[in-house]
Amino acid sequence: QVQLVESGGGLVQAGGSLRLSCATSGRTFSSVSTGWFRQAPGKEREFVAAITSSGGSTYYADSVKGRFTISRDNAKNTVYLQMTSLKPEDTAVYYCGAGWRGGSRAIATQYDYWGQGTQVTVSS
Repeated sequence: QVQLVESGGGLVQAGGSLRLSCATSGRTFSSVSTGWFRQAPGKEREFVAAITSSGGSTYYADSVKGRFTISRDNAKNTVYLQMTSLKPEDTAVYYCGAGWRGGSRAIATQYDYWGQGTQVTVSS
């Protein structure tokens, strides 16, 4: 089992920055591939970024490439999402998913564990 707790969300003006954290506990974190997804009202959960268990490879949605950076600190059992140049369309609840089972990293159903989410609101 893996328990996930997201934090760091909030209200920010367009062009601003936020750093989200996903703290984990339970199963050995360093063996778990992790991803960030987001869900806006009335929309499906969409892929944002993913990182392998070692942190050696990262993956991004085209909409955030060059603006967001995913990283992890296995010593702290934490995955981060640094978000810069935020836009109003980035407004959503951001979720951390862990335990990727293979296949596409951009598909939410390929992850076994989820946190409760953290709200990010970007004002124009």
